[in-house]
Amino acid sequence: MATTKRSQPAWSCDQVSDTPRLKLFNSLTRKKEIFIPKNENKVHWYSCGPTVYDASHMGHARSYITFDILRRVLKDYFRYDVEYVMNITDIDDKIIKRARQLHLFEEYVKTATDKQIVQKDILLALGNLKKDIEQMDPEKKVMTLKAIEKLTSVSQLIEGSSLDDIKLALNEIKDSFGAYLDTLNSADVPDNSIFESLPRFWESNFHSNMASLNILPPDKLSRVSEYVPEIIAYIETIIKNGYAYESNGSVYFDVAAFDSQPIHHYAKLVPEAYGDSKSLQDGEGDLTTSAVNEKRSPNDFALWKKSKKGEPWWDSSWGKGRPGWHIECSVMASCILGQTLDIHTGGIDLKFPHHDNEIAQAEAYYNNKEWVRYFLHSGHLTISGCKMSKSLKNFITIEDALKKNTSRQLRLAFLLHSWKDTLDYSESTMESAMACEKLLNEFFLNVKHVTKRNDINKLAIGYSKWLSSEIELSKKFNLCKSNVHAALCDNIDTKTVLEAIRECISACNVYLRDCDSSAVNHTLLLDIAKYITEILKVFGIKTADEIGFPVSEGNSSSDVETIVTPYLNILSDFRDSVRAIARSISSKDILILCDKLRDEILPDNGVRLEDFDGKPTAIKFVGREAILRERKAKAKAEAEKLAEKERKKKEQDQAKAKKEELKKIHPKDLFKLETDKYSEFDENGLPTIDIQGNKISKGLTKKLQKIQSTHATLHKEYLESIDKI
Repeated sequence: MATTKRSQPAWSCDQVSDTPRLKLFNSLTRKKEIFIPKNENKVHWYSCGPTVYDASHMGHARSYITFDILRRVLKDYFRYDVEYVMNITDIDDKIIKRARQLHLFEEYVKTATDKQIVQKDILLALGNLKKDIEQMDPEKKVMTLKAIEKLTSVSQLIEGSSLDDIKLALNEIKDSFGAYLDTLNSADVPDNSIFESLPRFWESNFHSNMASLNILPPDKLSRVSEYVPEIIAYIETIIKNGYAYESNGSVYFDVAAFDSQPIHHYAKLVPEAYGDSKSLQDGEGDLTTSAVNEKRSPNDFALWKKSKKGEPWWDSSWGKGRPGWHIECSVMASCILGQTLDIHTGGIDLKFPHHDNEIAQAEAYYNNKEWVRYFLHSGHLTISGCKMSKSLKNFITIEDALKKNTSRQLRLAFLLHSWKDTLDYSESTMESAMACEKLLNEFFLNVKHVTKRNDINKLAIGYSKWLSSEIELSKKFNLCKSNVHAALCDNIDTKTVLEAIRECISACNVYLRDCDSSAVNHTLLLDIAKYITEILKVFGIKTADEIGFPVSEGNSSSDVETIVTPYLNILSDFRDSVRAIARSISSKDILILCDKLRDEILPDNGVRLEDFDGKPTAIKFVGREAILRERKAKAKAEAEKLAEKERKKKEQDQAKAKKEELKKIHPKDLFKLETDKYSEFDENGLPTIDIQGNKISKGLTKKLQKIQSTHATLHKEYLESIDKI
């Protein structure tokens, strides 16, 4: 009988459900958009850098930590090939003014020889400050009043001080006195080099601050001063394309000409701000005093500024001048990344006019309609609910912030909030960050403890048959990974990521609590700990080589921990045995020595021991710095608890004393003490008319009679106690 040739059966699979795709909140559309780079996996990213004329502050940290997190996620999680470019603004009105004022102040101090002249100049500076003070906005007025107070104080010191002491005192009024000197002598600063040293100093400070926050350096860094020839050529092309014009040695962007073209649209990011004269003037800079008739329209903005005396300058076909603020980013981004940017980032305060002007300039240069595909703006930073301001004394530099909290804690605070929303830097915000850090660290320490004692020669223990508890924990781990991925796809929602991790850690803690330590599934716990460590590393948090945080904050290596752990295990086991013997023979001295090893000796070397009844002692490498912080926090909490206890006791004592003192009052005089409530009384001392002149109601009279009757009993007891004496 012939056999029928068999064939493979038809194959089919279930339809693949929609998987999450990365979406980013695009300021150009004001909604989340699927992220699609122009050139497949390559991402061209330009980020607005700082204007370097002063110390970096928490406002800078808000932007640069935020963009560091986004950059790392795109690069290390989604595996995009990111080319990240950032600029340094080292030519700017603020820089020019600050550099000039410092130069004039330093020259003044060097040449000052007459105390009377110094005093006279300070008084003139005072008079200059007091002008128009009532017309100032509230914040500027507060700052000016403080400057007046300092100038007055220094002026009063001059009579009885030496010239050297006076020169030292002048440093206290450097900013305000330098600003006054600038109003007199700004034209006497002709040397361009004077305007170079200040931004170089603060740029170095900025890079140092970024490193201390573990922010990745840009792939490419551009400075405005290095791109002046390219800026001039760029402006010439915009003029040639019909979107700019020269006027009195300056060059202005012709907004109306640009906006009239079908492919162009001015103010793409904030169209409702079109014509906002205050924002436009702020964007032009403090030193811009050009006559209105230089511009064809108030909406036009400077691409090139004619330099006045006392300002840096470069030669151009329009005469000596310097770049406008907005043009720098358009030029440098174009020179390095080409005519299309996949991502442009910056603080939300830069949306209009700076970023809208950037877009217009670049699209006018290329004569295209899409220079930036995705514009991402970091949210504002407030300090305890208020705008950061020197006048409010809440202006916090990055260096000052790092004195209170670690770089890791600051980054966790940012991760616990949406990158595009306002972040409030406050005590409660940092407490939440520290609580998150503690949760993570304790989890890592617990996993290290239960896995370190695993015999490497018996690795099969990790492959024992899974119980229902392991299966359940594995399901929760898989759910965590799924939720983390979905959250990162959803506009890089780090807050939800940390919530998913917290839930997974809670599940691990329950598993460890309910499981016999000898039967813990080390492999599963290590997989979870490694995954969480990797996610934190993606977020820019320094981690150890395998799991958890570094033992030392300055070193990510866990070699020391690996080498020392076997010896600590031996020491811990020995201590457990000694404690057991000490308890059996009731030896307090030996127990005290064991406690000293746990509470003093090992903590001073960065090791924490945790004793558990019926279980081996937990050994945790916390790090000396972390233990010192824990001790400090514990001491502070205990001091606050004691202070609160003493406060309550004092209140109770005061209340008791007041009650005893009240007993001395005759019942008829009791209500007469309450002059804020009552104005007239009957023969028994009961109120009849209240303070507003209204008659006391019958219901209230009955209540007052009861109070008086109770008080009469207390007063009688007081009199009897006196008689006994």
